Amino acid sequence: MSDHDDEFEAHDDDLAERLADVDDDLAEQRAAALRSGLDDYELDEEDLDLLELSEEGEEGIQYLPALPVIAIVGRPNVGKSALVNRILGRREAVVEDTPGVTRDRVSYKGEWLDRRFTLVDTGGWEPDAKGIDASVAAQAEVAIDLSDVVLFVVDATVGATSTDEHVVRLLRKTKKPVFLVANKVDDARQEPEAAALWNLGLGEPHPVSALHGRGVADLLESVFKVLPEVSAVAKQEIGGPRRVAIVGRPNVGKSSLLNKTAREERVVVNELAGTTRDPVDEQIELAGKVWRFVDTAGIRRRVHLQQGADFYASLRTQAALEKAEVAIVVLDVSQPISEQDVRIIDLVLESGRALVLAYNKWDLLDDDRRRYLEREIEQDLHHVAWAPRANISARTGRHLEKLVPALETALESWDTRIPTGKFNAFLTELTQEHPHPVRGGKQPRILFGTQVSTRPPTFVLFTTGFLDPGYRRFIQRRLREIYGFEGSPIVVNMRVREKRQRR
Repeated sequence: MSDHDDEFEAHDDDLAERLADVDDDLAEQRAAALRSGLDDYELDEEDLDLLELSEEGEEGIQYLPALPVIAIVGRPNVGKSALVNRILGRREAVVEDTPGVTRDRVSYKGEWLDRRFTLVDTGGWEPDAKGIDASVAAQAEVAIDLSDVVLFVVDATVGATSTDEHVVRLLRKTKKPVFLVANKVDDARQEPEAAALWNLGLGEPHPVSALHGRGVADLLESVFKVLPEVSAVAKQEIGGPRRVAIVGRPNVGKSSLLNKTAREERVVVNELAGTTRDPVDEQIELAGKVWRFVDTAGIRRRVHLQQGADFYASLRTQAALEKAEVAIVVLDVSQPISEQDVRIIDLVLESGRALVLAYNKWDLLDDDRRRYLEREIEQDLHHVAWAPRANISARTGRHLEKLVPALETALESWDTRIPTGKFNAFLTELTQEHPHPVRGGKQPRILFGTQVSTRPPTFVLFTTGFLDPGYRRFIQRRLREIYGFEGSPIVVNMRVREKRQRR
């Protein structure tokens, strides 16, 4: 918790009781009045689309559209980052100031000619002689899994390398559109260098200069002819067994947990980091309920590719989370909570999936270690104190049934929607008791709020100014105190709007 959060820590124990006494019809009338007040402010089309969701009512659960995904892959130093920034139209920061996200982001939201999309930057392959096969396989397979279209970037001034040819063999196997991007073609004199890349067998090379912008619009025009309106890989599936990803660092007991719940040995072990591909989408019966466990195929050992191991692990975890609704993060209680444990939990938060923490090897815990463990949990995992917890032994199968109520609680929270009237009543009471501090002589106000989606619960606040991150975290904490949301991340976004100029 940051120092700025202290000023928002005042609690009002009567808030929940007062909100319970608010008449639903009266709350809806007040919300409608606040909504009409927004007409005095400058709103764009996306604002109006979001506001339409608020008018669906309590039963009208909505889901944000799954944006199509474009993955950019390639070796280091071929200009991928420059192409990412060129397509996005801005210099994208590497680290995003978002609560719960502590590592570099690899995906970004973009827009081109009124088409919105997600851009995934997979990083460069490490051209290590021993680890090249592992790194190429990890990068290319995950990029394909997470995308609707792949942009394969090659440095036209260097030409095709052996690493590029490795990737080409993998990309040829995919049924997804692959565009060969010949980068660093700064003028017409370098066009023949791009034409030489026909030999890779991926079709016509698209000559571009990511640095100067040359040819990028033509490339995007071709891409958007085949890019779907709604992603085929990121779309949310409704119905059937709930989908669970088991994630965690190596040797914490993920495989043992999968084997014990599946009642058979399903482990595939490979010494090459990042190349293990366990069976996917295994149907499991646990405590009388059927679940679909999603393969997490983690990195087994840090061998051959030391520098890239964490990066490939994060991509593997992200690929598993894309297919899941809730994640069980397995932690080894016999070992101190590590930075990698926290990083994996943060990946779950970033993905927006529901979260359950499984403390494994509980049968090996002694009193001394238990005291240290509780201290570590309080210090390192305070930002996910809302996540349900299950103390288990995957090796013996002890207390595995405790995972079921934890999963059900997390998924119920993940699906929860607060009616617009009640949410605005909550905001009104909250801001009256604890208004936003004055910053630079101005005090931002919340004009209107609405929950635009579930899975995860996502709220949009229309404000007159930027809300401090600490104040947004304060709103999230109070939402949890009043409405629960146990096991689900909460997303609170802002849309700062100015008043219309009177003519």
